[in-house]
Amino acid sequence: MRVVLLGAPGSGKGTQGVRLAARLAVPHVSTGDMLRHARATGTDLGHEAVRYMDRGELVPDDLMVGLAGERLSRADCDAGFVLDGFPRTVFQAEQLDKLLERAGVSLSCVVALEVGRDEILARLAGRRTCSACNRPWPRAAAQAAAGRCTCGGTLAQRPDDREEAVLRRLDVYVEQTGELIDWYSRRSLLRAVDGTGDLGQVSSRIAEAVGVGGAP
Repeated sequence: MRVVLLGAPGSGKGTQGVRLAARLAVPHVSTGDMLRHARATGTDLGHEAVRYMDRGELVPDDLMVGLAGERLSRADCDAGFVLDGFPRTVFQAEQLDKLLERAGVSLSCVVALEVGRDEILARLAGRRTCSACNRPWPRAAAQAAAGRCTCGGTLAQRPDDREEAVLRRLDVYVEQTGELIDWYSRRSLLRAVDGTGDLGQVSSRIAEAVGVGGAP
């Protein structure tokens, strides 16, 4: 299966993407992983992307499409993938369609995780991130860990998890992704899923939405 997973910051998209990919036995392909790989490998596209990353700027659409094309062309994606964080715009979605068409395949579906703004604010305000390995910890887990990650790093709140920053990130997400969600909906690919509840409940809803049953 070839699935795109959409969701606002704090919706649980990254966590659910990993779980869905494991269930489908396909790679979880995130934009963060693609950008880290670009930095590490130093390809021409990687060098160009790093220039924007080091300036704290968004990597342009054409570069992201190129990086996605490189990643999806690897053998581990032949059986499918779960795409997390790409596409973000209709232009990127159109280019993704062309990449897949050239490979003789197409998307199976697009899952949009729906979580209210108040819930997202509560989640991110309590989230802490490891200063060493960047692992995110929800409030309860961070409190239980007494401020230390399992790797030994210190847990702290990211500046972009503060309320004012979160609200800005949500506004950007709505502005960027609203049109994209409509675009996929018109193509009958969109599956809206309630992202509230515990991990298992949300995972089961996603599994049902993509047609692979409920609870594992």
